[in-house]
Amino acid sequence: MSHVITKRATVSRRKLLKGFTLTGGAWIGLPPLVSMFNSTGTAYAAERAATGKVAEAPIENRFVLWFNGNGIPERYWIPAETGSGFRLTPCLAPLAPFRDDIHVISGLDNYAAGLPGPGNGHHNSMSGLMTCTPFTSRGAGGASIDQVIARKIGGESRFRSLQLGVAQESFGESIQRNMSWTAMDRALPPEMLPDRLFDRLFGRREEGWINRKRSILDVVLEDAAALKKNLPKDDQARVEEHLASVRDVERSITSLPPEYRRIDPPEYEDMKDWPRIAKLQSDLLAQALITRQTRVASYMLTKCQSICRFPWLGYTAARHHDYTHADGRAPGADGEAGQRILRDICKWHCEEFAYLLGRLKSTPEGDGTLLDHCCLVYVHEHAEANPHKNNGLGLIVAGHAGRLATGMHTEYTGTVGDLYVTLADEVMHAGIGTFPTYNRNLTEVLT
Repeated sequence: MSHVITKRATVSRRKLLKGFTLTGGAWIGLPPLVSMFNSTGTAYAAERAATGKVAEAPIENRFVLWFNGNGIPERYWIPAETGSGFRLTPCLAPLAPFRDDIHVISGLDNYAAGLPGPGNGHHNSMSGLMTCTPFTSRGAGGASIDQVIARKIGGESRFRSLQLGVAQESFGESIQRNMSWTAMDRALPPEMLPDRLFDRLFGRREEGWINRKRSILDVVLEDAAALKKNLPKDDQARVEEHLASVRDVERSITSLPPEYRRIDPPEYEDMKDWPRIAKLQSDLLAQALITRQTRVASYMLTKCQSICRFPWLGYTAARHHDYTHADGRAPGADGEAGQRILRDICKWHCEEFAYLLGRLKSTPEGDGTLLDHCCLVYVHEHAEANPHKNNGLGLIVAGHAGRLATGMHTEYTGTVGDLYVTLADEVMHAGIGTFPTYNRNLTEVLT
């Protein structure tokens, strides 16, 4: 237990949700303060409800769906051993600091991807992975799991859900460019530009705080100073650290070169320092989760059937998708050279996922950390990339929300629908009951 509170002033949870509301509609949320929780840090401190009763409120769990395109090289991604003694593969190596915070899952099938219908292997896989329904020829066949969960638990948040992206690819159709769907053929596009996401979370779009010469924080200093006078020292320090982290993100966004906003034609699509963009988007997602602006988010690091190049990895001769197939443009498919290149690309994917886990784990909340109240699901559109394999998928569930089992690798027999319903109902307490391709709960993901 990181914090035990005895005698201290309490801060209302309503203040946490209200944050610093600025003139003109800008908004800076507060981090979880020690003073907001009960004496053991296991729930929000008691408040008088509308009924006149005094009750504690549980700490909310958060759900994040994370996606990378083009599948994996199974030999470098899926561990050979199951149970707690599994060895991290080359692709998973960046997750070593979080070994006890993750559950590597293999063996699940994307059943809907194999059903008859229009589209190629990427169209079908993406629709099946996100919604467990077939591709319609225009988009996904139903609502994605993040949106089904958001309908149940997102209503009291400032944003019912957030959709973030990194790769500004114009290639492909809506099914390749989107991972969140409110219903059949109704996409929720990811926000790919950090300045726009920052404005959405912290400032007024029409004011464009990022483009101003002063910081958005300049107008909350008086409000913050008044709040800190009534806080214990550890909470004063937490407010200072929170505002400093917002300012750090603001500075990083203002230092981005103008060309990062330019979306190039597909043939010239390269990642323009997008590891930097990915970390900024992760920072902004973490801020949204920390300040309770949302409980549900999706994060699209690379697009489905991605055709980006990776200059920071030294791979510019061909595109991401080329390395997954023996098409004459790259040493792809099952060739050793292509597999090693795909290994390095997937390792970078895991590095970015590890960065977000680190941000969540370093944020105190109640008697633990923000990661203790998160459930993250990391998915790809395929298992082995070259054959567009849709059975035996490699996934990761991370965090400690609910009763999540971690620190192990498990091989399952079942569908991604089975996993989604188990997490939605047993961990997030969303009460969705069922989802396409669902047959049974995977109780092994729980302790």
